[in-house]
Amino acid sequence: MSKTLFEKIRDREIPAAFVYEDDRCICFKDIGPQAPVHLLVVPKTVIVRINEAVESDESILGHLLLVAAKVARQEGFAEDGFRLVINNGPHGGEAVPHLHVHVLAGRQLEWPPG
Repeated sequence: MSKTLFEKIRDREIPAAFVYEDDRCICFKDIGPQAPVHLLVVPKTVIVRINEAVESDESILGHLLLVAAKVARQEGFAEDGFRLVINNGPHGGEAVPHLHVHVLAGRQLEWPPG
């Protein structure tokens, strides 16, 4: 089976602007930002999408959210606020079949989203 785009980024086969990495996930700048700050927090192991996550994924799913908050503090936009988005499936806006958390900030984000 071929690697996902995010596995190739994880393995440094495709360059990315990393802002955080630990033993379970990576975080890097999105190449097509939808806000002044647009980061992706991606687990190193592949979970195709949230709809396919299982109970044994609970720890990594929680870790991704904690890392998103940690990066927001580290990068200096936590106080102003930010949005976390997880897309699931084609109607949910999923573009890469490898679960990831979008971290959006740097401007007033509207509700409801697109």
